[in-house]
Amino acid sequence: MHILVMGCNHQTTPIELRERFTFADDRLALARQHLRQMKSILECVIVSTCNRMELYVVCDQLHTGEYYSKTFLEEWFRIPREDFQEYLYCKQDQGAVNHMLRVVAGLDSLVIGETQILGQIKRFFLDAQEQGTTGTLFNTLFRQAIQFGKRVHTETSIGKNPVSVSYAAVELAKKIFTSLANKKILLLGAGKMSELTAKHFADAEASQIFVINRTFERAKKMAGIFQGEARAWADLATTLREVDIVVSSTGASELVVTKEEFAPILAKRRESLFLIDIAVPRDIDPKLHQLDNVFLYNIDDLQEIVAKNLKLRQQEASRIEEWITTEVGKYFDWLNTLGVIPLIDSLRQKALGAQEEVMQRIERKLPDLTEQERRIIRKQMKSLINQFLRDPIVRVKELAAQPDREQIFTLFAHLFALEEEGLEGSKEEPAQFAKSRLSSSTSI
Repeated sequence: MHILVMGCNHQTTPIELRERFTFADDRLALARQHLRQMKSILECVIVSTCNRMELYVVCDQLHTGEYYSKTFLEEWFRIPREDFQEYLYCKQDQGAVNHMLRVVAGLDSLVIGETQILGQIKRFFLDAQEQGTTGTLFNTLFRQAIQFGKRVHTETSIGKNPVSVSYAAVELAKKIFTSLANKKILLLGAGKMSELTAKHFADAEASQIFVINRTFERAKKMAGIFQGEARAWADLATTLREVDIVVSSTGASELVVTKEEFAPILAKRRESLFLIDIAVPRDIDPKLHQLDNVFLYNIDDLQEIVAKNLKLRQQEASRIEEWITTEVGKYFDWLNTLGVIPLIDSLRQKALGAQEEVMQRIERKLPDLTEQERRIIRKQMKSLINQFLRDPIVRVKELAAQPDREQIFTLFAHLFALEEEGLEGSKEEPAQFAKSRLSSSTSI
């Protein structure tokens, strides 16, 4: 049995192709069922987010598992494999488990250390488990991975240090005021950066968010998203008297808040005003910092915070990578105790041997068969054997986690007379012999 992960993400695949590899939520169950029914696939979980699409599968053979996973993608999305296979990554066994743990820890994300992916992986797994497309191997692996992800975000600070300018602006405001619960925020500009900043302020429960933009309709639209209030550009001076924090990102080519125009207005304030200018070129006159009650920060100040925090996250990531190595070892130690893989290999070899004997008898009795006819017969016989073996393999794999697995393995071996095949010559019980074979093997 082997574990395989195949997929694409923001690092490997252009967005034009990632868009085509999107599973609609209402069709994910059908997609999982389709994948599970593919040849060689014994368990499966599908992960589909805005930045990644991944198939996690348990397969009986690596090359067939990889082939039929690509076949699934080809059939489901109706995209020829030659158009996408160069963009896919495919990780096997230890590499696949290592990759999964890096994903849940946030090390493989667009923003290192983000926590959203952990919840998404948990949801995709639980849906697959409820549907019945997972079994013993994945039920154990995904539970271990989810617990590991929780540990990472609880015991490290990898997700606690902002690494985006918009988030750093809000974190700076929180450090200045401790709490934003009773603070009023003004966002100058209604572009993407301002929208991200507004989201972070809303998450921090700022009491009120005002949005001012040259185009009032854009300001109104963005304010509506965050239950804020849009104001006209002409109301800028009035609004500056009311708010505690201003974050500016207009995209203007020149200063929009100058000392000459606004110093007289700001001088009348009793409370301090904090200005955070994240625009390039700058929106706010640097001379305003000269006023006693005005504190001005620009994007370079925030970049220093981001760079420092990114370094801290990278340091934490190195520590987490060591944890991952340990976790991978723990999982395969558990897997190797199952003793099921040599049993299954022996069963498969016995079946293939029987197939070959029957094929030889057919060829003796029908010597005039063409090579094409022989290939067709061999293919159909192999398909029949695979169908017959599928359920016994799935059942013994599921039973391998039971406390009485030793007796189960022994019974399984005797039922299929495996002691006459792969277990021949061993004086040990079939289960113990299977374990000894596993311990000397480097792959599953």
